Amino acid sequence: VGNSFVFACPPGSNMTLVTWKINPKAGGHCSLGYRADQNKTYRTNCSDNIDWKFRPDQNPALEIWKVGIAHEGDYTCELVGTDGNFHEVYQLTVLVPPRLTLYCDDHGKPVCEAAAGKPAAQISWVLESNSTLEEEGHDNGTVTVLSKLTAYSTNMTHTTCVVSHPAGNQSKSITC
Repeated sequence: VGNSFVFACPPGSNMTLVTWKINPKAGGHCSLGYRADQNKTYRTNCSDNIDWKFRPDQNPALEIWKVGIAHEGDYTCELVGTDGNFHEVYQLTVLVPPRLTLYCDDHGKPVCEAAAGKPAAQISWVLESNSTLEEEGHDNGTVTVLSKLTAYSTNMTHTTCVVSHPAGNQSKSITC
């Protein structure tokens, strides 16, 4: 999420028509096209952050600037040329790194929260293993995971929460 992404559509020799068909999981579809015989491009229902990466007559790659969850879905490039018809199909899945928060609850027990990640993050504790886990799904497809240590060593004043996620791992330490 937040990065740019480029989809390749192999340039064909003597290309006459190229069309990108975009079908997001949520919202309406959009398309981008290029006709070589008229040297014209067209777009239908595409947001401003979806466009050709280069000139489509030279390289028909598609670029998304500032990728968001709404961009998840299927992307198909259809290319028509004198060599025949070709197509490439991609399925875009967006990863959202969670926001990590570590705090002490009212009973002095460490609580680790990995908020609004996609997919759900995994939480573990360094040197401690007894914990409870709660997950809350959000309408936008992200998940908040909350872990609280239940058996917390009284002789151990410092603990570390480790959050594992495909978009990157994080850790924080606290003394309660």
